[in-house]
Amino acid sequence: MTDLVFSQLTDLFRIGLIIALVVTMQRTAAVTGRVLPLILGVVFVAVMIPATMPSGSGSLTHAVLAGLVSNSIILIPVLAGARLIARLRR
Repeated sequence: MTDLVFSQLTDLFRIGLIIALVVTMQRTAAVTGRVLPLILGVVFVAVMIPATMPSGSGSLTHAVLAGLVSNSIILIPVLAGARLIARLRR
């Protein structure tokens, strides 16, 4: 399970989707809010990637659970970077 999380942490497609999720959340925050779109986006990415691009190792359940963990870990620095960029723009 640990190897699966580490491999997902270095997945550039997953990182790009999380960055796009944060950018989209910032643009639509006035209408949809912030927390719910982030939670749903993290879950969506965690389920979508292993469901559409299955790898031979492990079950779908393990891949989704590892995806939830790795997406949450990736989300933290992306949100911090987005907040820093927003602060520097002011």
